[in-house]
Amino acid sequence: MTRKYKISEILQRLQQGVYEKEEATKLSLLAALAGESIFLLGPPGVAKSLIARKLKFAFRDGRSFEYLMNRFSTPDEIFGPVSIKKLKDEDKYERLTDKYLPGANVVFLDEIWKAGPAIQNALLTVLNEKIYRNGEQEIKVNIKAIISASNELPGHSEGLTALWDRFLVRYMITEIRSSTHFVDMIVDTADVYEDSVEESLKVGEEELIVWDIAINSIEVPAEVLNVIQVIKYRLDEYDKENPESAFQVYDRRWKKIIRLLRTSAFLNERKAIDLMDCFLIPHCLWNRPEQFELSREIVAEIIRKHGYSMAMNLTPLKAELRDFEEDVRKETQIPNIVLIDKPRPVDKEYYEILNMEQYFDGNRIKRGEFDRLGIDEENTVNLFDANGNLTNRVKARKSEENPNAIIINYNARLFTFLLLTDKAEKTEYIYKKPHPLVHQFWNEKANQLRQYMLEQKEFTRNSRPEALPHLRNNLFVDPALADIVETNLRESSDILDSLLIKVEKIKHLYESIK
Repeated sequence: MTRKYKISEILQRLQQGVYEKEEATKLSLLAALAGESIFLLGPPGVAKSLIARKLKFAFRDGRSFEYLMNRFSTPDEIFGPVSIKKLKDEDKYERLTDKYLPGANVVFLDEIWKAGPAIQNALLTVLNEKIYRNGEQEIKVNIKAIISASNELPGHSEGLTALWDRFLVRYMITEIRSSTHFVDMIVDTADVYEDSVEESLKVGEEELIVWDIAINSIEVPAEVLNVIQVIKYRLDEYDKENPESAFQVYDRRWKKIIRLLRTSAFLNERKAIDLMDCFLIPHCLWNRPEQFELSREIVAEIIRKHGYSMAMNLTPLKAELRDFEEDVRKETQIPNIVLIDKPRPVDKEYYEILNMEQYFDGNRIKRGEFDRLGIDEENTVNLFDANGNLTNRVKARKSEENPNAIIINYNARLFTFLLLTDKAEKTEYIYKKPHPLVHQFWNEKANQLRQYMLEQKEFTRNSRPEALPHLRNNLFVDPALADIVETNLRESSDILDSLLIKVEKIKHLYESIK
């Protein structure tokens, strides 16, 4: 049984009898296997506690602890009562934790923001370091995941920021939206709290230890690192411009995000994170519900624009080609200034046509109309007098012999007139053949650039969607998002094609000089 098949089967069984909660279940299991915690935001009665209760069935010998917080909750109810025997015989203040939170595998804390400071402080180290301080001892707890839930977010003035930050994954869960699923749910009589995961599928303790080591060895490729850096830059800029609704994602959270993405890649049986895994990032960024859609848009836009293209260094490559072309032009082209006749604008909008008063009332033509004329096909143009009044509509074209002349077809006769012109400077170039050593250097440079681009083209061919069957089979990401990755791959390939053509044009520029 492969690892991916095992996780897929576990997910199917955890979702039995739970309607429209597939994504919440997937994220909960992913967070648990990454060693992280998840917060579910939603109204009462939308299966938040059900997801937590079923999650324990994914683990062999799974033990759960569930508690509904209120402002009168005490540490005894969460972490266990104080041992009277220890206190009496050994004068030690220790709790009996086995059947409470420190002794559980999966923990569900409902209405967590109502917990008092004593509970919150103890939870901080449990969430982050998986350590509970019991009297003089520091106990390493074996909690796979802490799922917290509430129908509200923590208040900014209630000192809950540190606790809120400990929940890496955040998910908004809603009631059933499909009428078909709603009917199925209300008539379903199956016991949704029954363990539906076979023992052979459950994840064991030894397996988790091996997985934990393997997850840390998952590669983080250049395209993923580039995307994450651009996301961080974009969020930092947003926070500066919008301090009232800032994301405020700091170093620890970014490190944990990488761990989550590595876990996704590992469970999908890959050796490296890919861009599809990056679509999990928005679930780790938002502080307010309205920020989630914004974070999804930011991540999707960055993957589409920069995904593989940044890893291929396409922007520096374009700059290098521009510099190369400029060097070639400077070395092979000697500028020569000559004087030419150029039409003189009259009243900014017109050109003046000379010596046509005996044939037409107007002697002006709009600059745009003249500039659009060709030498082969006639077009209708308007003639104006000095006051800007329309006087004639005639057929006309430019002269092939003189670019500053117009040929007018009027009453089956052709009239050629010159435009009023001024002398103007024009730069013409005299071409010189480059020195053989320079020619050799340019050839080597062009070949190096071409070879690099061909290697990147090969990368895009090997990485195109049909060669990556896992692109649309990510266990935790909507397959429709693969369209965004495909678009970036296609655009990157098209850019490489255009840059390859540009290299050949630059080579032709200096090799064609006799």
